[in-house]
Amino acid sequence: MASIATIDPTNGSWWLEYGLGNPIGYWPSSLFTTLKDNATIVQFGGEIVNAKSTGAYTSTQMGSGHFAEEGYGKASYFRNMQVVGSKNFLTPLSNPTYTADQPNCYNVQGRFNDKWGHHFYYGGPGRNEKCP
Repeated sequence: MASIATIDPTNGSWWLEYGLGNPIGYWPSSLFTTLKDNATIVQFGGEIVNAKSTGAYTSTQMGSGHFAEEGYGKASYFRNMQVVGSKNFLTPLSNPTYTADQPNCYNVQGRFNDKWGHHFYYGGPGRNEKCP
């Protein structure tokens, strides 16, 4: 799914679009006190909640439920990751870092090529024989 978030130069609201010019919704500028100037960090990825109420790690899947090393067709991915500047120009990421808090439960593998630019595979099944 191709998506993009752009800033409305007239009021500073951020719009989320699917595909080319299909608006999904927006975040009003009042939600962001300094984002109208610039951001200091951009994050892409997945997240789950683990309440550990049973003493075992959650079996909630992240992404497709497959680990990153399973690659295309199995693992979930983000590709052609770029950021939008104040003039709505796309800029490729420079030196992205990739982290996973529980790599035996969910992991990530960052890559780069000319077709997909900076991209990463991520996901996992949650509780498994190697997950705490």
